[in-house]
Amino acid sequence: MARILIVDDHVLNRDFLSTLLGYGGHHLSEAADGEAGLRQAHSLRPHLIIAPVLMPGMNGQEFVTRLKADPGLASIPVIFCTAAYGEREATVMARACGVRWVMCWPAQPQQVLRIVREALGEGHELDDEPVLDLPTARSVLSADPLQDYLQVAETSSQLMDRLLESSASASPAQEQLQRMSQRLAGSLASLQAVSLRLSALIELGIELATERDPDDMLHLACRVAHNMCVSSNAAIGIVDDSGARLSHYIVRGSDAGASREQPPPAPDFGLAGSLLRQRDPIRLADTGSAATGGLPLAGSQRHSFLGVAIASPTRIYGWLVLTGKLGAAEFSDVDERVTTTVAAQLAVAWENLVLYREVARQHEALKRQAEERRTIDEDLRRFRLAMDATSDAIMLIDPVGLRFIDFNDATCRLFGYSAEELRRLGPVAMGTRSEAELRKLYAGVIEGDERHTHAEISLQRKDGTPVMVEVKRRALQSGAGSIIVAVARDLTEREAERERTLKLAHYDTLTGLPNRVLFVMRLRRALEQAQPGTAVVLLLLDLDRFQKVNDTMGHAKGDELLRQVADRLLQSLRKPDAIGRLGADEFGIILAVPRNSHEETVVMERIREALAPRFAIGGAHTTVTASIGIAIYPDDADTAEALLKYADTAMHWAKKDGRNVHRYFTAEMHRLALARLELENALRNAIEGNEFRLMYQPKASIASATVAGAEVLLRWERPGFGYVSPSLFIPLLEDTGLIVQVGAWVIEETCRVLKSWREAGRAQLQLSFNVSARQFFDIELEQLIKRALSQHQVDPQLLMLELTESALMSDVEQSASVLASLKHLGLDIALDDFGTGYSSLAYLRRFPIDTLKIDIAFIRELSSNPEDAAIVAAVIEMAHSLTLNVVAEGVEDAAQLAWLREHGCDQIQGYWYSKPLSEAAFLQLVDDQVPLKS
Repeated sequence: MARILIVDDHVLNRDFLSTLLGYGGHHLSEAADGEAGLRQAHSLRPHLIIAPVLMPGMNGQEFVTRLKADPGLASIPVIFCTAAYGEREATVMARACGVRWVMCWPAQPQQVLRIVREALGEGHELDDEPVLDLPTARSVLSADPLQDYLQVAETSSQLMDRLLESSASASPAQEQLQRMSQRLAGSLASLQAVSLRLSALIELGIELATERDPDDMLHLACRVAHNMCVSSNAAIGIVDDSGARLSHYIVRGSDAGASREQPPPAPDFGLAGSLLRQRDPIRLADTGSAATGGLPLAGSQRHSFLGVAIASPTRIYGWLVLTGKLGAAEFSDVDERVTTTVAAQLAVAWENLVLYREVARQHEALKRQAEERRTIDEDLRRFRLAMDATSDAIMLIDPVGLRFIDFNDATCRLFGYSAEELRRLGPVAMGTRSEAELRKLYAGVIEGDERHTHAEISLQRKDGTPVMVEVKRRALQSGAGSIIVAVARDLTEREAERERTLKLAHYDTLTGLPNRVLFVMRLRRALEQAQPGTAVVLLLLDLDRFQKVNDTMGHAKGDELLRQVADRLLQSLRKPDAIGRLGADEFGIILAVPRNSHEETVVMERIREALAPRFAIGGAHTTVTASIGIAIYPDDADTAEALLKYADTAMHWAKKDGRNVHRYFTAEMHRLALARLELENALRNAIEGNEFRLMYQPKASIASATVAGAEVLLRWERPGFGYVSPSLFIPLLEDTGLIVQVGAWVIEETCRVLKSWREAGRAQLQLSFNVSARQFFDIELEQLIKRALSQHQVDPQLLMLELTESALMSDVEQSASVLASLKHLGLDIALDDFGTGYSSLAYLRRFPIDTLKIDIAFIRELSSNPEDAAIVAAVIEMAHSLTLNVVAEGVEDAAQLAWLREHGCDQIQGYWYSKPLSEAAFLQLVDDQVPLKS
């Protein structure tokens, strides 16, 4: 006899098969799920496995896939059994995973035995046995197998009684007993098939009832409908409150990937829209030219279609659609009943998510109506729990008698009544509606009119004062009638918070002045209200060198200074003038004056007088000046935005012209600002368009009279303009911050060039590059250099980093820290333009400097100006005493070179030896070993 393993999560199925196959002498084992079945298969090595297509956790397809993956189990035959699918559907699924045999419940015992023997290789010995007269199995959802089974059992019992009383021969009696047994078994199998599918739907209902995530809920319902009806695709669409779009759109099946990449379909389009306009299901064998509205459709454009509305008694939430029935030309009545059931369960679950707590309590009561009809006291007891858990006023109202059935303590606190007073007065006492109006409103709530379920209204307290509340109302069935559940939330605090938020949104928290948003609104209003002959003057005032106050005195005292400045500005203005704080230390002032009267000069003079006295800040004193830019409506511009832009341009010109002055906007300023903007945009494009180039300024050793290295110089070859002067674009790179990005490119390109020279077998010369102050203090500089050195495998000693005196002295402590880190990488450090910055001689010992570069200003008149000569001689001597290398910049004649050689300078750089060269020209200079001219 064979070893047979039965895997099924339903105990009735296992018992049925064990009993039937046990009479054949087979050794039977059972497992309740796929994981247990795989373990038993490994240990028992059965000759045959019977498993269902659908199981919790692991379906039949996954079970077979894992079974076949084990070489020791791959040859074991498997029989699929199912009550959820028809024979054709189940066969298609079985063939897809390599399973040959399928049993569809209900199945006659002799059919089960025949399939088992065939799977065990025993032939078709049972094929010629007489077919038993069993009841025909009906559709799982369209028949009543339980009633059928009871009728057969009753009939069989009566027949057995007659047989016992009969004197007929034993053989006919046995034959009739066998036929009755077979009929009972067939009815039981039909009942089991119903149980399987109904069990799946019941389990779906349970999972939906406990699921709180809307996407997970929709995915669950979509999967069940897709699997149970065996469709190519399934889709669920949930309509938002407006009805204009889908708030959720779930797709499952062969077209799921492509459908997710497309925007969700319009909810009211085509077949899906028909489901929203009617509650009846739509089932088509061929969609033909019917509009599908973006629904997933595999293959050609002709498909079977089944769609149902997801709807509660009061509302349609969306639709559930299946397309492409597998193994059949169209969806069946069973499919329609299954899909309708899934949609109905989903509608109930979806309503649970959106209903308020009181309505959720009502839903719980409705779910248990099958168990018993709860009384109104039970409803009130459960609502009491919700009422006690919230600070909102919750009221249960009798819509007929217009009285309070119950309410929580928050209701008494909100309206100022005692509990006895509220019970006596009812809801009419708190509102502005008459009894007739309230009855009409409550009737609308009971009918499901959404207009009456949520509102913001003004109610009245006992003392007569109004209170603004947000009210939500729901109707809850109680016995033969309904009660109204009203929840009122006090909006007083929310309104106060709204006022605070509005103030924060429009006023500066530090000075109390209008912020930029409100100031611009007032400027627009001033332009709109300007009368003919009136000019609107906009002053933009920016404090001079305010950053130094923050740096030296701290931000707290800087804030105090801003508050005092704001107070003085307010005192200096006329009553109709408007002021606002537009930025950190920037203020705006709006003046309305007669055209061409120049009254703004009087206001500006008062502002200067107000700011002139020293400010006392925390025991210290400081003075403040301001640069002012002026733009005038309608002379300069006719919009608020343009006036602000032009006044800002004029203010920056005032800064450039020495500060503590005012400047009127002019067309020339605008032209120059546009040119600067154009150049800035071109610079940004230059970074992306790889328009920057490196040039090489050779350095010559005075002792050897040969090339000692080079300084890489940044050049910009602008398309259509040629090379742009560095004096034009370098400052702009600094101002815009682009210097950090461009400086990173210089470092990367320098290391790449050194690598290419090394791979070409050229002599390894040291290259130096300039680092701006902004890039020097950037936290990414060290990592940037380290990555470039590592990527191109460059010896760090071949790189020299050049910094100006002013950059280092701007923050001595941080400069020393950064230089120590860079020096640790192995780089040489050079101090560029030495002698033109701060008095930094005392700090040279603190900085790990290798080279001093004497500025061209001292070299230019070296042979003719004794003072410059004395300075250069002192610098060379001092540098050598500190073991520093000295490079002279800008050497342009033999006399300068002779003087430097005589005083021991190490290297020179300038046109006397060579102008800046391209890479090819520089390499040619090195190859030719061009000597330094004496």
